[in-house]
Amino acid sequence: MKSVIAIIGAGPCGLTLARLLHRKNIPFTVYENEESAASLVSSGSLDIRKETGQLALREAGLYNAFAQKARWEDDRVTFFDHYGELLHRATGEAEDGEDGLKTGGKPEIDRRTLRDILLESIPQNQIVWSHRLTKLSFDGDNSSPVLHFSNGNTVGGFSLVVGTDGAWSKVRAAITSTKPQYAGSTFIETRIQESSLLHKTVTDKIGHGIALFLAGPNRMIIQRQGDNSYRIYFGITAPEHFVGTSMDLNNPQATRDMLLSSFFKGWAEDLRDYIRNAENFRSWPLYQLPAESFGWNSVPGVTLAGDAAHLSLPNGEGVNLAMKDALELVTKIEENGVEHINKAVEEYERDMLKRGKYHIKAGEEMDRLMTHPKGAKAVVKAFAES
Repeated sequence: MKSVIAIIGAGPCGLTLARLLHRKNIPFTVYENEESAASLVSSGSLDIRKETGQLALREAGLYNAFAQKARWEDDRVTFFDHYGELLHRATGEAEDGEDGLKTGGKPEIDRRTLRDILLESIPQNQIVWSHRLTKLSFDGDNSSPVLHFSNGNTVGGFSLVVGTDGAWSKVRAAITSTKPQYAGSTFIETRIQESSLLHKTVTDKIGHGIALFLAGPNRMIIQRQGDNSYRIYFGITAPEHFVGTSMDLNNPQATRDMLLSSFFKGWAEDLRDYIRNAENFRSWPLYQLPAESFGWNSVPGVTLAGDAAHLSLPNGEGVNLAMKDALELVTKIEENGVEHINKAVEEYERDMLKRGKYHIKAGEEMDRLMTHPKGAKAVVKAFAES
């Protein structure tokens, strides 16, 4: 059966969409840049929330698999100041559901584990690997979308193309000229493996969940992973291209020296030890779509979901709203019928754009709070008053 819908990108959003369409017997094809499932890069941990991500997984028939592999014990956040003093710890509020599975709260799951759950639920012949989209055009005769890939392949004939291709979406350009803007901060990521001499020290201080050490413009975030390692993110306020010009991550010692002498000077020595022992650095500059110019008029035959639609600064909602987008889009397609797919998209975008703009503004507010001059004390006070 010929695919009605093309999905660009095999991340959590695209795969959730694919799984939901599969359950509704709506033909689709997923196009992914990576060569295979084995080469698909998935890192970090995600918290999946009841009314968004968990709901989408229930509708996808995958909640049991998720609940069994989620780390409910890591639904915990701890706030410290930059001297290492514990200021506040909050534990999740999951409960036992009627089906005997835990529900609610914000349980963690490795991105790779979630991806594998979704991938295994989709017919593999409906995923096309090694296809990196370079642009989307429209057929001159019937204005249907045409996909152009870097390998020279051109594919058309779809009723709808859904861009779930992340922050730097190629599909987005067919809908709006708005582009992501640098937000002024960059995360430098490293990892503490279970074999590290520091692992016990981190475990004793952090334990389960995520810990945030906050001190004005710079921050340190430590999060436990499914393999019992810890990812550490050194958040620095710096120009957009600071990494690669003023900081060379390929020179670990120089990177450590700069972090210690500039960004984390005056921090507790046990926290600075995390920097002294760090290696294999990666950078994650933070970008967002500008809230003031966010939105577009619906374009027949194409839409966006997830970060491609409403890229924001980190606030814990990104993957959850992406999965909600997938659920809402499929719901609208089912309600209107595939023969009225453009009407379905208009209805979907009406609600998605509202929550997307709210999401972007919430990310901005969270970032302002996380970089407050009074550090973690200001964050704890704000959460207590909310």
